[in-house]
Amino acid sequence: MALDRWLALVILLICLAYGYAAYFTMDALLPPIMQRSPIWPSSFPKVLAIGGILLSLSILLGLEKSPDKKDAADINLSRLHEYKVGQALLLLGLMVAYALLLRPLGFLTSTFLFLTVGSFILGERRYVMMIVVAAIAAGTVWYLVDVVLGIFLSPFPSFLIGG
Repeated sequence: MALDRWLALVILLICLAYGYAAYFTMDALLPPIMQRSPIWPSSFPKVLAIGGILLSLSILLGLEKSPDKKDAADINLSRLHEYKVGQALLLLGLMVAYALLLRPLGFLTSTFLFLTVGSFILGERRYVMMIVVAAIAAGTVWYLVDVVLGIFLSPFPSFLIGG
C-alpha cells in the first residue's frame, strides 16, 4: 500500500475517534437547556469528523486518482534522500519554537520571526520583501483577532506589559 493510503488510514482512524467523541461524549454532557438549541457545541466537530472520514475514504479507495494516470506521483521511499526532508523537519521545529515563544515574546514578535525564518528555510532570499510581508501579515492578523473579533491577543513580550 502506498504512503498516501497509509496516511489516509491513520487520518480515518483519528476522524472515527473524533467523530465518536463528538457524537456520543460531547452531547451527553450538555445541560438540558442547551439540548433544545439547533446548534450544539459538537456541531462543528461532527462536520469535521464526517468530512475527514469521507476524504480519507476517497483516498483509501483511490477515488481521487484518474484512471489514465499511473502512480508516478507516489512517494518513493527508496529515494527518500532526494526529498527535502531536512527542510520539512526544520519547519516542524520552527512551529514548535513558535508555539513555545508565543507567550514570552508576544504575538507580533513571535509571528514576525516565524514568518521570516520560515520563508528563509523555504528558500526566499529577498530579505526586505520577507520583512515587509511578515510585518504586515503579523500586524493584520493581530488587528483582526484583537480589535475586530475582540479576543485579547498579547501583542508584545510579557516583560514589556508587566505580565
